[in-house]
Amino acid sequence: MVVTQENVAVNGSSGGSSSGSSGSGKLSPQDIADALRDRIRSGALKPGDRLPTQAVLAEEFGVERGTVRQALRTLQGDGLLANVSKGSPPRVAAAPQSVVSTVEKPQPSMVGLAPRLSEAFSQPHVRIDVVSFTAETLMIALGEPVRLIHEGRLRPESISVRILLPSSDIDLAFPKPIEGEDEGGRVHQRWLQLRNTQGQVLRHNLRALRSSHGIDVDVSFRALPFTTPVKLYLLNGEEALLAYYTIGRNTLDVGTTEVEAYDVGGLVSPLFSFQKGATHRDTAFVDESQKWFTALWETISTDLTLSW
Repeated sequence: MVVTQENVAVNGSSGGSSSGSSGSGKLSPQDIADALRDRIRSGALKPGDRLPTQAVLAEEFGVERGTVRQALRTLQGDGLLANVSKGSPPRVAAAPQSVVSTVEKPQPSMVGLAPRLSEAFSQPHVRIDVVSFTAETLMIALGEPVRLIHEGRLRPESISVRILLPSSDIDLAFPKPIEGEDEGGRVHQRWLQLRNTQGQVLRHNLRALRSSHGIDVDVSFRALPFTTPVKLYLLNGEEALLAYYTIGRNTLDVGTTEVEAYDVGGLVSPLFSFQKGATHRDTAFVDESQKWFTALWETISTDLTLSW
């Protein structure tokens, strides 16, 4: 049945049973999607109207925010909502769209990561696990949820961030001079300085939330014995974001000279999203990615000290 506003009880359970509801009486994501869909089709929510926040909807339906998020994504897939996962409540779409037209296209990492992080930071306990070549993209993207925290729009109780980066002791696969050797290790030192500086800034910006907002913050780094060909972001164990590093020719400023090298542009690498609960394949990808990260963290990674 379609669960409408009138037959949703105060505690979030409906007046009858629904095939999508759990045996505990809690509403399922499909129940909530049906209720909101009914409001949109009845005109109670009009095109352009902004929905209540996830927290308000979660309280109204008596469920967790994660359940509300799944419902909103379902409605976005049906073309009824726009701007889901943008860090603010979504709006009712201007007009119904086909499912095909609303499938999210991969965005450049620098563009796509910030709103995903903002959504992850809406949870009381934030857990971010990262495998990357440097911390540049993450450092930039974290500016958005940090800003929302300072504005009082996000209020996490704890933040745990674990980051795996290539070790400074290995012979990196990239960047590499196109011709000749890396004289004096200048290209390697350039990468190392960027890796350390970006990591330090990231850690400082997050740790500052301890004193300013009383948030329990833990930021840890470990070193990998290889050059990772991909970047992976795991958000609260619910979403995996994957991007491939594509190698190309680039001109690097090394001291007072320029070096033609094979390098990667991590900021523009397309970011692919896999969300737990979306499909069986997505769920399996998120779970296996988390296992992969945990195995790297607990086995072959080593202590990493970031020096200026």
